[in-house]
Amino acid sequence: MNPPAKGKPKYDTKRAWGEARALMWTHRKSVTIGLGLMLISRASGFVLPYSVKYVLDDVVPNRDVRLLGLIALAGFVATVVQSITGYALSQVVSVAAQQAIARLREEVQGHLIRLPVRYFDSTKSGVLVSRVMNDPEGIRNLIGTGLIQLTGGILSALAALGVLISLNWKLTLATVVFLAVFGAGMSIAFKRLRPIFRERSVINAEVTGRLTETLGGIRLVKVYTAEEREKAVFGKGVQRLFENIAKTITGTSLTGTLGFAVVGVIGVITMYVGGSDVIAGTMSLGSLVTFMIFIAMVTAPLVQVASIGTQITEAFAGLDRIRELRDMATEDQEDASKQAVPTVVGHVEFDDVSFEYEPGVPVLRHVTFDAPAGTTTALVGSSGSGKSTLISLVMAFAQPQQGRIKVDGTPVSDLKLREYRHHLGVVMQDNFLFDGTVKENIAFTKPGASDDEIMQVAKIANAHDFIMGFPQQYDTIVGERGVKLSGGQRQRVAIARAILADPRVLILDEATSSLDSESEHLIQEGLRRLRAGRTTFVIAHRLSTITSSDQILVLEKGEIVERGTHQQLLALGGRYRDLYNRQYQMEQDQFINPGEEIAATG
Repeated sequence: MNPPAKGKPKYDTKRAWGEARALMWTHRKSVTIGLGLMLISRASGFVLPYSVKYVLDDVVPNRDVRLLGLIALAGFVATVVQSITGYALSQVVSVAAQQAIARLREEVQGHLIRLPVRYFDSTKSGVLVSRVMNDPEGIRNLIGTGLIQLTGGILSALAALGVLISLNWKLTLATVVFLAVFGAGMSIAFKRLRPIFRERSVINAEVTGRLTETLGGIRLVKVYTAEEREKAVFGKGVQRLFENIAKTITGTSLTGTLGFAVVGVIGVITMYVGGSDVIAGTMSLGSLVTFMIFIAMVTAPLVQVASIGTQITEAFAGLDRIRELRDMATEDQEDASKQAVPTVVGHVEFDDVSFEYEPGVPVLRHVTFDAPAGTTTALVGSSGSGKSTLISLVMAFAQPQQGRIKVDGTPVSDLKLREYRHHLGVVMQDNFLFDGTVKENIAFTKPGASDDEIMQVAKIANAHDFIMGFPQQYDTIVGERGVKLSGGQRQRVAIARAILADPRVLILDEATSSLDSESEHLIQEGLRRLRAGRTTFVIAHRLSTITSSDQILVLEKGEIVERGTHQQLLALGGRYRDLYNRQYQMEQDQFINPGEEIAATG
C-alpha cells in the first residue's frame, strides 16, 4: 500500500453544501417533520429553566403556593413534551438517514459499474468497495440528527441569547465577544480537519483493498507461507490509519477544550459581574440565576456544534470522494452520441491497429486482418505476445491509439457499447462464477431462461452429467468464485453460460485449458456446434484444438508474424510449425509417462 499522493486537493465547499441541500430536499418530508419536532423539543426545554426566575423572585418572597403549583405543572408538561418529541425526532431522522445512505450506495454502485473497464484495471476492488459502502455513511450526519441538532443548537442559542439580552444586555455583550472567538476557532479547525478526514477515507480504502486481496488469495498466501508478510503489510496500513485518526482526535479534542475554556471564562465573568449587580441592587437574584442557566443554554449547544461540525466535515469529505467518482464519464454517457446496434452479423476487421497501455510501450503493432462472419480465427503465440489484448479490443474494453476496428463495416468506437456487447459471448481463461446456484450462474446471460434451456446448454457444454451428480443438482451452491467446483467444472459452467447467450461473436480465451483430455474431447464437439454461424475468436493453449479454424494468426511481440490455415502454416515451416512440433513432443512425453498427464490435469 503506497501512501496517498501528496498535494493540495481543492475542496468545493459551495458545491458540497449544494449537494447537502439536494439530499435534504429529496428527504424533505422527514427533514421538515424532524425540524418541527426539534423546535417543539427545544421550546419545551426553555420552560423549566425560565421558571426559576419566577420561583426565586415571586414564589419564595410572597410564599405563593398556588403560583408554585402552576409553575411545577407547566414544567412537568414541558418535560413530557420534550421527552416525546425527542424520541420521535430520533426515530424519524434516523430512518430517513439510513434510507438516504441506502439510496446513495445504490446510485454510486450503479454509476461505478458503468465506468469504462480501464478504470477497474487501475483501481483495487477493495478500494471500490470502500467507496460504495463507506463514503456514503457520512451523510447520516446531514440527513440525520447531526444537521438537525446543529440547526436546533443554533436556534436555541439565538433564543437563549434574546432572553439574556432582556435580563442584562451588558453582560450578554461580553458573552457574545467570547463566543465569537470560539466560533472563529471552530471555523479554522473544521477547515483543517476536512482534508484529514478525506485522507482517512483514502487510507481506509487502501487497507480494505489489501485485506480483500489477501483473503481472496488465501491459498496462495498459505502455500508460500506468507502469513507474516501479509500481516506486516496490513499492519503498516493499519498504523497509517491510526496516525490519521490520532490527528483527528487531537483536532477535535482541541476544539472541545477551547469550548470548555470559553464556557468557564463566561461563567466566571457572569458570576463576578452578575453577583456585583445583585449586591448593588441593579439585578435580582432570580434574574442572575436564570441568566446563568441560560448562559449554559447558549454555550452548551455551541460546544456541541464542535462535535456535530466535525461529523459534518467528515460527511463533506465523503461527498468529495463520491463527487469525484460521479464526475467520471460512464460508458452510457460516452454512448449517448453513438450509433445504435440493432443487429450484428459478425464481420470483424482490424485495420492497422496499434495499442499500448502505457505510452511508449506498444502491446500491438500494426495488426491487420479480416474475420468474416461465421468464421473461426485462432490466436497463437508465446505469453505476452498480445493475444489477450487483441481479444479485449474486440470486446471494446479499450480503444486503439492507431487504426480502426470494424464490426460489419462500422468502427467499434462509433457503436453503442452496451448494445454491441449484447451480441458477444465470452469464456475467459479465468472463469468467474458468482456465489449462487449452478442454475443462476448459467442463466446469468439470460435471466429469464427456462429450466429446459439451461439443461440443454449444460448438455452441450458437457456439464449436465456432473451437475446431476450433486445432491441439489442445478440448485447446488457453487461458493464464492465457484470455489466448490473443480477447475474443469467451472470451465464447463462458463461455457454453458456463453452458449445460452446465443452470441454472434464468440470469444474463447483458453476455453478448454482447465479440462482433462477426456472432458476436452467431449466438449470440443459441443464447441464446434456452437461456433457454427458465429464469428469466433479462439486463444488456445493446445494447438490440436484449433486445427479446424478458418485462419490462424501467429503473434509475436504484438505483431502478426504468420497467418493461414493449420495445414498452410505447417507447410510454411515457420514459427507455428515450431510451436506445434514442440507441443506434439510434449504430448508424446506425457503419453509415455501417464503419471505426468495425471499431475497436469488433476
